[in-house]
Amino acid sequence: MLAKFSELINSSGQTQPSINDYVLSVSLRESDVLNQLRQATAQHPAGYMQTAPEQGQLLALLVQLMQAKKIIEVGTLTGYTTLWLAQALPPDGSIIACDVNEDCGAIARHHWQAAGVADQIDLRIAPAVDTLDNLLATGQAGTFDFIYIDADKNNYDAYYEKALQLVRVGGLIAIDNTLWLGQVIDSKIQDDDTVAIRELNQKIHEDQRVKMSLVAIADGLTLALKQA
Repeated sequence: MLAKFSELINSSGQTQPSINDYVLSVSLRESDVLNQLRQATAQHPAGYMQTAPEQGQLLALLVQLMQAKKIIEVGTLTGYTTLWLAQALPPDGSIIACDVNEDCGAIARHHWQAAGVADQIDLRIAPAVDTLDNLLATGQAGTFDFIYIDADKNNYDAYYEKALQLVRVGGLIAIDNTLWLGQVIDSKIQDDDTVAIRELNQKIHEDQRVKMSLVAIADGLTLALKQA
């Protein structure tokens, strides 16, 4: 089976469109507001950075399985993934969403309001490192259930280390783009972003502070469960 499945994977590590279309047709359950936000994001110049819908749905499922109530999202863009996560939260759950782009934030807020979850989302327009440092400085270490990292790759290691301090034991850190369009396996590619992801992948693989798995969904999703 492994050999046959590998034939469906192209050189970038992604499944061929026909398989991806099938997965979406039998798996994706996207609310109307989520679909509208995804379409709006696709028209944005930065829309190519949007989380894939099947990955957003997986993250939401993980949040529900964990019964998470406190979430941090590092890198929000237009709030598509945020909305997936917010719709998976209980009424008393909350998300701190970190981004630096107020224009994208306005798109996000509009759709969060339409979905009825805006009151559960605290969008902080500032460098994410500063926001995470502030949370640590105000005594919130070890209090978050779930942290999703999908922002500038050069800071991935810093985000990961701060996330490990902020997440509780048994909490989950999810990191997007860890396959990086397959560039992580090409030793000739040595740009800063690729090197940062490649080094973090190796670091997490060896990190005994977490149990981990790199899932080959969309552009790669690393899951790291904090140990005692």
